[in-house]
Amino acid sequence: MHDERFLSGLCELLRKWNGVTDWVQSSANVLLRRQRTVNGIRQTAPECGSLSCSRLPDKDPHDAGQQLTRETEPDPDQNHLIRLPLTPSTMSTNLASSGHWGQLRQRANSFVFKILPVSCCSSKIFLNFGAKSMIPIYRGGGGGIPHSPKFPFRNSRFGLAAVAASLLLPVLAHADALRGTLVRDASIHVAPDANSAKLGHAERGYELVVIDASHDWAHVEAILREPKKDSDNEEEAEGKTITGWVSGKALVTSANPNGDKIVFGEAADSEDEASRRRGRRDAAQDAMRLYYRVYDLFPNSPLAAEGLYRAGDIRWQMERNDVMTRPSARERDSYMRGAIDETWMKLVIKKFPGTKWADLAAFHLIENKLCGDWQGASKCPDKEADLYESYAKDHPQSPAAAEALYDAAWRRSALIEIYKTEPNQKKSAESKDRAQALAQKIVSQYGSSDWTLRAERLIFYIQQGVPTYGNAAD
Repeated sequence: MHDERFLSGLCELLRKWNGVTDWVQSSANVLLRRQRTVNGIRQTAPECGSLSCSRLPDKDPHDAGQQLTRETEPDPDQNHLIRLPLTPSTMSTNLASSGHWGQLRQRANSFVFKILPVSCCSSKIFLNFGAKSMIPIYRGGGGGIPHSPKFPFRNSRFGLAAVAASLLLPVLAHADALRGTLVRDASIHVAPDANSAKLGHAERGYELVVIDASHDWAHVEAILREPKKDSDNEEEAEGKTITGWVSGKALVTSANPNGDKIVFGEAADSEDEASRRRGRRDAAQDAMRLYYRVYDLFPNSPLAAEGLYRAGDIRWQMERNDVMTRPSARERDSYMRGAIDETWMKLVIKKFPGTKWADLAAFHLIENKLCGDWQGASKCPDKEADLYESYAKDHPQSPAAAEALYDAAWRRSALIEIYKTEPNQKKSAESKDRAQALAQKIVSQYGSSDWTLRAERLIFYIQQGVPTYGNAAD
């Protein structure tokens, strides 16, 4: 009985899985039929689907016109059962005369009168025929009470944990994989042979996931372009990854001794190359990727914070040049022009708070709040001076604190002339005093730096009444 319930439950479970193969269903069906074998005659349970089976006739099989069926073994060449007719003459007398007919009728649930396809079985018996058909039609009701076996793993936390583990294993395996980057450009081949076909080209700083190694070659997955979720371009949204073999001579992995210094040194050299008039093409992009790779591959390195900041700084400069060459850059309000991407600068602040690199990153973010063209109005320079003064107050130890104070002092000096044109002589005099105080603060706090010397010059202009903004300043 327990085996029967288990097999019935198995059939019910398999029916819910649309992708289960036919041979699994057939195997469960055969096992169930064997369990229900009674004295060499098998009962036929309702087939899965929309078909059902009739009950065993209440009349004795010796009555005329009654005919039963006897199953044979499944035909190996066809997916159905062969049922042979049983008549009173063909049935052995030990069944008809032994008094077991009533017992057989109780134990054998039903016999069908038509060849039906093999399918999953259930324990429910129905007697309901259509008006013009000998095929039983299930219209609900009748039969025994269905029993759904309870499998312990179906509602347990163990099953959910197993599924979650199977999904997370590939992710964890990728996270623990050996990663690296190239400090020289290299071709990606289909095989560890320089003469084999080329799949692509990997430049300095691209991320490589090392799959295998063979002598001087490494089997890698090269991530040549990171997927961008917010991109409208289909190629950028999907990214680009190539799997192949690269020469291991210029490959630096996270396991290399002093690997952070090697990658950082190559990044500094590429940055210097980009500053030259006839430097290497795309050297700035190489430097940006290499600096970022120092942070990515060696997060615990003393150079990680500086590497991330320098990568963000190069990216900021390239995007700034693009934004400032657009016509919208001349608009007065900052929201009227495109903003420079702040992702990497905010990442520096988040990952390395309280460091000078975080202070420098915060200084960059002010630029997105500046006006394009003041258009002779006092609103923009007054707001910008407040931004720089607040930065100097919040980041007194920042390497950019002196520059922030000078920017604030210069804007206050510009307001001296702007307020005269509005006209507002009172605010003009206040701006002169504030500008001179800020410049004097730079001289007293920051020694002989370049910003100190520029502040000395600004104090001279203010005292002599030399305009620092407008046509008179030109």
